[in-house]
Amino acid sequence: MRPCLRRTAICWLLLGLSAIAHAQAVTPLGIALESYPYPYPVHFLDLEMQGQTLRMAYIDVAPTGTANGQTIVLLHGKNFGSYYWKDTIRMLAAAGYRVVAPDQIGWGKSAKPDIRYSFQALAANTAHLLDTLGIGRVIVLGHSTGGVLAVRFTRSYADRVSALILEDPLGLEDYRLEVPPQSDETLFRSELANTDPEKLRAFYAGYFVDKKPELYGPLAEVQIRVALSGEFPRWAKASALAYQMIYEQPVIYEYSLLKPPVLLIVGEEDHAAALRDFASPEVRPTMGHIAELARTAIKAIPRGTLVVLPRTGHIPHIERPEQFQQAVMEFLRAHVTEPRP
Repeated sequence: MRPCLRRTAICWLLLGLSAIAHAQAVTPLGIALESYPYPYPVHFLDLEMQGQTLRMAYIDVAPTGTANGQTIVLLHGKNFGSYYWKDTIRMLAAAGYRVVAPDQIGWGKSAKPDIRYSFQALAANTAHLLDTLGIGRVIVLGHSTGGVLAVRFTRSYADRVSALILEDPLGLEDYRLEVPPQSDETLFRSELANTDPEKLRAFYAGYFVDKKPELYGPLAEVQIRVALSGEFPRWAKASALAYQMIYEQPVIYEYSLLKPPVLLIVGEEDHAAALRDFASPEVRPTMGHIAELARTAIKAIPRGTLVVLPRTGHIPHIERPEQFQQAVMEFLRAHVTEPRP
């Protein structure tokens, strides 16, 4: 074989081996993330929703520092589970807090039923979890869609919430005014087609200003692997119904009714907006200006504090953990009184 042809053949062989190795590395993942390692032990709570018996996964971490008698509940976003709170949990536990981080029904290691999702029902599930654990008053920290749920929980159980932290919450705008209504079937088909690995990596990279694979890669890999599951259509249906919930159940009009002290912390360069792809080309560029929307929203919150982190996208607790943790701890020190013994 001539040298040039030999080199070409070797190159093709190496490319083929690389592709095989990559395919082997990306293994299917069940839609309840059964084999996916969480940073802390996972427990399950049996509950019933719309006639179905379901299991809700949650993490419950005791303080590793001197206990202060406070519990913080972490509410995850739409495209995540409680696994992405690892560093936040470690920081809060070291500061003396008990930390409870549930996977809401429809997400993470929890059940993925075909039901009509509502923030009110998810809030009730969270309250039931706290009751089961014997926890009364809590601090609530919600990110993205979890921020919408955090507002709903605080409005429904105001006497249980001593402080509220909203990290880049969705719903700072009313998507019904920007996006035409979509059928469940349309949203389902859209989610069902959302399987291309490179597009998924690009989607998760869009959450960050610093588009480092070590930041967005692990988040994207969960969805990439779930898309290979034989039960992926069930995941896609739950995801579509969750989008319908976000669209149909805005809470921005209730910010003025929030009673506890509120920290609204957002990335200066966050541009997340639910269902933007279904908006008209003229409307899409006007959506998702989170920092601008937050500066307007904070004016309505009676006891609100706004922190805008520069050069930060949609997930400050991952992209700017030190700045995020500093802002959270300063807020808690200023607004939360430790229980008396």
